Amino acid sequence: MSQRAGASQCGGVVVEFESGDIRDDRAKRDVNIPGSTLIYLKGPKFLIYVSGALSMWGDRMWHFAISVFLIELYGRNLLLTAVFGLVVAGSVLLLGALIGDWVDRNPRNKVAHASLFIQNISVTVCSIVLMLVFSYKQRIEEIWDGWLTVVCYTVVIILADVANLASTALTIAIQRDWIVVITGYNRGHLAGMNATMRRIDQVTNILAPLAVGQVMTLASNVVGCGFILGWNLVSLIVEFFFLSRVYRIVPALSIKPPVLEEDQVFLQRRERGMSQGESTVAPPQPQPLTEGNCNSSLHLKEITNLPLCFQRFRWLVSTCKDGWRAYYRQPVFLAGMGLAFLYTTVLGFDCITTGYAYTQGISGSLLSLLMGVSAITGLMGTVMFTRLRKSYGLVNTGIISSCLHLGCLLLCVCSVFAPGSPMDLSLLMPYITSNSSTDLGGMTSQRQKHTYALRGGSNQPLLPDRSSIHWTNNTVLFDNVPSDAAPESYISIILLFLGVITARIGLWSFDLTVTQLLQENICESERGVVNGVQSSMNYLMDLLHFIMVISAPQPQHFGILVIISVLFITTGHTMYFLYAHKAKRKRRLDT
Repeated sequence: MSQRAGASQCGGVVVEFESGDIRDDRAKRDVNIPGSTLIYLKGPKFLIYVSGALSMWGDRMWHFAISVFLIELYGRNLLLTAVFGLVVAGSVLLLGALIGDWVDRNPRNKVAHASLFIQNISVTVCSIVLMLVFSYKQRIEEIWDGWLTVVCYTVVIILADVANLASTALTIAIQRDWIVVITGYNRGHLAGMNATMRRIDQVTNILAPLAVGQVMTLASNVVGCGFILGWNLVSLIVEFFFLSRVYRIVPALSIKPPVLEEDQVFLQRRERGMSQGESTVAPPQPQPLTEGNCNSSLHLKEITNLPLCFQRFRWLVSTCKDGWRAYYRQPVFLAGMGLAFLYTTVLGFDCITTGYAYTQGISGSLLSLLMGVSAITGLMGTVMFTRLRKSYGLVNTGIISSCLHLGCLLLCVCSVFAPGSPMDLSLLMPYITSNSSTDLGGMTSQRQKHTYALRGGSNQPLLPDRSSIHWTNNTVLFDNVPSDAAPESYISIILLFLGVITARIGLWSFDLTVTQLLQENICESERGVVNGVQSSMNYLMDLLHFIMVISAPQPQHFGILVIISVLFITTGHTMYFLYAHKAKRKRRLDT
């Protein structure tokens, strides 16, 4: 050590002057490098990452494929897709609290295994039904005067909805509960796992639809169903094995202690984590729930004076009501509501924004490139989250992320009034006289040079004025949009996508902030039901933005939707600012 230290201090080089002990120590370190890697590969974190990647990949493939399948089944019409979307949103909205309560009441391994089994088997059976329908569609339509086709459509939608509910339960169990226990309630490790899981989700969100889309394009829909079926069967086996191993090597997962003991453990682990990994400049975080906040209101009293069926129904209603009450009384209620409000937006890479971009002359290849760039900025948001949390603390990270998100979205607002914007408020006035229409004709025609009339076909879709656009979760299929037309100016669409892409940095950092606040501040006995209600709120606010589009479907209306979206997002961040103010004031009073 002295030879090496002296040489390094004098700027020299050590050559063949190492003692035997130093060489032995270095050899041991070299041997331990692959050993430590092997330990990590067998550790719970890596197993959770692999299991989560397989689950997310399967979910992304299925969500993309089912929308395309439903459109193809119903004659390239949106009816089945719209029904499926409403059923999925409505079921999670109504059953989110029940799903979370089921997660809370049962052992962790049983919840994970049951959710995994139900999800994958539902997708497998649904894929088999779709393969049969695609292969024998004409014969099926001749049976029972076509009612067998309706039965098949109903079975497909029900099975897909059950798979989505099971996926929601699995997400709550693994990403909201297991991760907290695996990290030992260490905030630094928890933030790292949350960020890694979100990075995996960002990557799979781009690659999985592309993979299954290529299979469906190069082969057929039947082959695509078979590919998804095989993936789910293999994924079921691998995920079941990995989750079982994680449950065995982390003894804490097999224990669900009482609330008071859990609070004591949380405080001890938090103090230990602060002393080991937290920066000295990071402000203390909000206190977790106490025993008074986590009462036993979710446990329904026995009802003996009612028939069994009414007792069951009353139990379900009471569980939902108590779940929403538990969500409302959480100290992080405003933060969770703020995150939910961010779902009411058209400013994302979904079917709505993609379809609008097509009407403004943006090609499919360019949109694919923009989606890849947005994925990169989303990954940058996860990296920014971990660094900001270490330097400024979790609450302040949310404030910084909110400001960054809102600042980038101002570009989207500017795009509404920039050259090339098709916004025309006169289209919202149905009772304009012919004279006033003539007066405005010049200006309207001037603003609509770069918009395309979408001509209706024989199969009219559910939504008005979009007959030549077939909407799916991640893509848009056009029939009559001219490919060689160019807009008058690209400034508006450039500002729009510049704002959407850059805003994802703050968006995903803010999402991770609220996710960890929910993980840290919700006691274990209510962790499932509160996150179930949070999922319900997210679906409810997401449903609102589709209602907005149905109310104003024309490209000339999109600017209004952008402004409404920014107002909803601003409201959500304002709720978070109120939460942060209350949390800091409470911390000052406690100190």
